[in-house]
Amino acid sequence: MTALGTRFEHALVYAARLHADQVRKGSQVPYIAHLLAVSALVLENGGNEDEAIAALLHDAVEDQGGYAQLDEIKARFGVQVAEIVAACSDSFVIPKPPWRERKEAYLLHLQKSPPSVRRVSLADKLHNARALLRDYRQEGERTWARFNGGREGTLWYYHRLVEVFQTTGSDPLTEELARVVETLEQLARY
Repeated sequence: MTALGTRFEHALVYAARLHADQVRKGSQVPYIAHLLAVSALVLENGGNEDEAIAALLHDAVEDQGGYAQLDEIKARFGVQVAEIVAACSDSFVIPKPPWRERKEAYLLHLQKSPPSVRRVSLADKLHNARALLRDYRQEGERTWARFNGGREGTLWYYHRLVEVFQTTGSDPLTEELARVVETLEQLARY
């Protein structure tokens, strides 16, 4: 069992404040719900406190301040957390580089990442894929309009993510991601 201490509690409050005004794409769901879900998936699948904290903060660099935010995370929560957060980020600047370029670079980077980074990234991608599938079932083709990659690019990206995660072996999160993406691909083809 992973014991969670005051660092986790501080990270939870910090993440809630950082993302207080943010909602999930195409919804009114507070963004913290995604961060909590990712952290829970990490913990439920063998993650330690640093990984759980990184899961809470995995979007802070991209969405809330780039390198300055990464420095703040390092100062507050340590080098290991900051390294995981940095490795889970596909952009540190605004405006972000072109979508396809960022995603291709992230996929290459993910192939060489340590298990802690893959665990947090996989939990993030699984939660995103679950939400995408739910939204697609409710809204149909309109769902793709909120994604920079559109229908084809988004399906390509999730398919490639499954392939990358499968190269490191099979585990429950990877298997579930593969099932969710396969279901999404099948639904989107009709």
